[in-house]
Amino acid sequence: MIENMINLLIRLLVIAGALLLVSRVVPGITIESVPYALLVALVLALLNISVRPVLVFLTLPATILTLGLFIFVINACMFMLADYLLIGFAVEGFMQALIGSILVSITSTLLYKLLT
Repeated sequence: MIENMINLLIRLLVIAGALLLVSRVVPGITIESVPYALLVALVLALLNISVRPVLVFLTLPATILTLGLFIFVINACMFMLADYLLIGFAVEGFMQALIGSILVSITSTLLYKLLT
């Protein structure tokens, strides 16, 4: 139980670090501070737990038709929804959300593999 909580905390910290890194690299994505990065990571995790499965189910035909590439659109939508819900996180447009979500996924996966 405690190991799972520590694992979850490490994942949130890694995602927050990836978000900060991506906000420095991708123009159009801004995060005000480190605490906002942690908050964005938490909101993205909650959105991925609650909203994403519904969207994946509803868009299953499009996902199958595009051979899974539509999942990138869903990830970008999660990024833009987090922007809508939070004040200290801003994404200028869909392309920035798409690029940002891809880079956060790659960066957080690599960082997590390095840390564990």
